[in-house]
Amino acid sequence: MKRNLSIWQKLFITVFCFGIAIIGFMLKLPSMFRGMDKEMHAAFYFLAAAFLNILFAKRNFIIHAFIFGFLYMFGYAIELAQEYSNKYFHKRIHGRFDPEDVASNLQGLIYFSAIWIVYAAIGFLIRKPVVATEQQANPE
Repeated sequence: MKRNLSIWQKLFITVFCFGIAIIGFMLKLPSMFRGMDKEMHAAFYFLAAAFLNILFAKRNFIIHAFIFGFLYMFGYAIELAQEYSNKYFHKRIHGRFDPEDVASNLQGLIYFSAIWIVYAAIGFLIRKPVVATEQQANPE
């Protein structure tokens, strides 16, 4: 069953999911996950890129590039927000700005992009060209 979502439904789903993600990134990780912080950053950004590309980009390179840039800036902004929040509240509620976290975010985005580029290229190569027949070109 194929279901086509309207742009507003897609945007609602996206805003809702990113609202949850922002809350999640602002919380301090439980101690059992602290050793896997970089891997979790890479995995989250890989999955976020997959989620947004499935919803919006399909095989459109420009939309894919926009999503890549948006997610990279989102990750950087979250890191800055953590640092600002620590200074504003004068105590460490959660993480701090960590350039390694930003690098892990980028790593997840690059891994997804590599897979997406292969997928888009294969889709482009196997797509059958639309050939207009005489009957389609001159309907009488």
